[in-house]
Amino acid sequence: MNEHARQSAPVPASVWADAYLARIGAVRPARADAAALRELQLHHLMTVPFENLSIHLGQEIVLEDDKLIDKIVTGRRGGFCYELNGAFAALLRELGFRVVLLQARVFGDGGRLGIPYDHVALRVETDDGTGPWLADVGFGDHALRPLELQVRSEQDDPSGTFRFREAPQGDLDLLRDGSRQFRLDLRPRGLAEFRGGAWFHRTSPESHFTRSLICSRCTDDGRVTLRGRTLITTVRGERHETELRDDAEVLAAYRDHFGMALTHAPVTRPPLST
Repeated sequence: MNEHARQSAPVPASVWADAYLARIGAVRPARADAAALRELQLHHLMTVPFENLSIHLGQEIVLEDDKLIDKIVTGRRGGFCYELNGAFAALLRELGFRVVLLQARVFGDGGRLGIPYDHVALRVETDDGTGPWLADVGFGDHALRPLELQVRSEQDDPSGTFRFREAPQGDLDLLRDGSRQFRLDLRPRGLAEFRGGAWFHRTSPESHFTRSLICSRCTDDGRVTLRGRTLITTVRGERHETELRDDAEVLAAYRDHFGMALTHAPVTRPPLST
């Protein structure tokens, strides 16, 4: 094998999967059961932030497994739904779970539905006969545990009470504490099908991602969020806000709260399309 072939050879799945598990502070599960899925989802939510910084740093977002894994594992970054759930799906498959990507439309102001492929979530089957489960590490402040897709009664979670409700054309509406979150299409999708949705959210002035900076993750007792220059911590339901004074404080917040070593503080960039 020549030098170029050695350099371009793909990383073995066992190697990147172990690195991914180390990134989220989890151990390789003995079996792909519901308990393991719960642990993996919680570890992911506690360590990998939901963030849209690439949009405002002018960085390309490529919906391919190896690129997403490299960003999260090697780059120590997070991402938005397409990136986080895309990478998590690849990890779960490598660990023996059966995973299908599902597209969803998010409910906005006044109950208005967002675009098709607005959000990606995961249908996960385990080897213990439970489920199937809806796993999601890419919706920001959301369920900490996977939800049972076939259950229509309320499902309690540390972050609220969730329920699936039948919707037109065989879809499901997911409600949190009675408020509709998104409408889920149960037909299997491929990661490439979400490129249009990702493009919209990183370029359109109608997307909330192009209008604001967000970086957020779960903590042991609440949540920590950096929204622009405002640091928001929620501890056992009590919310605190701190306005950061300069770029040095912003960079320190990204480093200390999210483990992200940025070279310069991101600022909101104008959308690419008008």
